[in-house]
Amino acid sequence: MSPRKRAGVSSIPPFEADVPNVVWAIDFQFDSTVDGKAIKIASMVDEHARVSLLRIVEPSITADRLVEELKTVFTLAVGPPRVLRMHNESKFISQALQPFCDGKTGMSYMPPDTLWNNGHIESFDNRLRKECFHRNHWNTLFEARLVIGDFKHEHNHQHRHSALGYRAHAEYAASCRCTHTPVACGIN
Repeated sequence: MSPRKRAGVSSIPPFEADVPNVVWAIDFQFDSTVDGKAIKIASMVDEHARVSLLRIVEPSITADRLVEELKTVFTLAVGPPRVLRMHNESKFISQALQPFCDGKTGMSYMPPDTLWNNGHIESFDNRLRKECFHRNHWNTLFEARLVIGDFKHEHNHQHRHSALGYRAHAEYAASCRCTHTPVACGIN
């Protein structure tokens, strides 16, 4: 395995999200403005309710910036998920994210080149790419932030999903009153 594709060390065994706030999946996408300036987008979805939780649209995203946004999302969601699922990207293996997650949430790394193991975020990313990136040409970073923010809001509050009984993601998440009791996963 090349050094660029080193495997992160998962802090928990793999498992599925059976209720909201159990597994949140994180991923990055890239785009650019019409004049070639880079735009990096960080997305995070709840794997059970499929709600989009993170709205970072920047020229670059540092681990420290990601940690600050995660703190905000954890507060708004009344706590962290049981697990953050992510690809083996240098952002996630960085010195900043692992200590932040230690004691708060488990970390589950996807093996390199296995996008299908993180299907919920890949599906969201594909929809974002097709319905937002391919239909827009950003003149400014500000414009990209507005349009991508609107897309994520529409995704949560208007997009109906067959797996959720044709309810919008936020509506489905609000209707879930379950609590998660971990079974043999080593985290409380």
